[in-house]
Amino acid sequence: MQHDVRLRAVARAIYDSVYPSEDWSPVPFVEAERLGTIHYRQAVDAAQRARGLLADAMAAQLELI
Repeated sequence: MQHDVRLRAVARAIYDSVYPSEDWSPVPFVEAERLGTIHYRQAVDAAQRARGLLADAMAAQLELI
């Protein structure tokens, strides 16, 4: 996901919030990204879903203008 900087930043924020310590995830975000762990894939999925929801919300707000 190196090509989409904003989506990666959102995925990292989600990852760090959901997996705040080694008790939750065995590796830090960068390592999880490199290895493609389930924790990383879940964070990316959440970021993609959030992006879709935010885009829909933005479109709805623009319709009100």
